[in-house]
Amino acid sequence: MTELHGAAAAGDTDLVEEILHSGSCNPNAKDPHWSLRTALHWAAAQGKADMVKLLILNGARSCSRTETGWTPAHFAAESGNLSVLRMLHSLHAPVDKADLYGDTPKRIGEIYGQKDCVKFLEIAEQECSNYRRVTEVKGILLDDTDEEWENQKVEEMAERQADGTNTSNNTCGIHQSHKNYSCTERPKTATQKGKLSNIRRACKKKKS
Repeated sequence: MTELHGAAAAGDTDLVEEILHSGSCNPNAKDPHWSLRTALHWAAAQGKADMVKLLILNGARSCSRTETGWTPAHFAAESGNLSVLRMLHSLHAPVDKADLYGDTPKRIGEIYGQKDCVKFLEIAEQECSNYRRVTEVKGILLDDTDEEWENQKVEEMAERQADGTNTSNNTCGIHQSHKNYSCTERPKTATQKGKLSNIRRACKKKKS
C-alpha cells in the first residue's frame, strides 16, 4: 500500500491532494495486498465524492479493476454512496461494467439493498452506454477499459479451458482402462476437493 492508498483509505482528502501535487505516488498504482485496489477504489468505498473528483482530475483511471473486476462504481454501489456514483457518472466513468462474475454496480446495489443507488444506476447505465456509442461515432478516445485486467481475464479463461480439456481426457482414459471389467458397485462421486474418494469395488474380469 502506497502513501496515497493509505490517505485515500483513511478518507483524508487534504493529504491525498498534497501527495498528488507532490507527484510522489502513481495515482493508478494497484495494491497487491488489497486485491489490486487503487486509491480511487478506496475513495469510492469511503464515500468521498470530492476525493474521487480530485483523483480523476489528477490522472486516476476510473476504469481500473480489482482482481475480481470491481470498478470504483462497484464499491460506491456496495456502500450506498450515491454522491460518489453521481460524481463518477458526471466524469464519464464506466458505471455499467460487469465484474468477473457478471455483476454490474447496479446488481451489487441490488444485492446490498441500496435502493437509491439502484434507481440512479438504472438510468445512468443507459446514459453511459449511449455516451460510449457517441464517442465511437465521433472518434473520441474514451478511457473506460482496464486493458491489463481484460488481458489477464482472457489468459485465465484459456487456462481453465485447457484444464477442462485435460480433465476430460483423463476421465476418458479411466473409462477405457476399465472396459474389460464388470463392477457390481457404482463408483462414488468426486469429493468437494475434486479428488475421487476411495472406492471399494467387487469386480471380476470378464470371461473371454
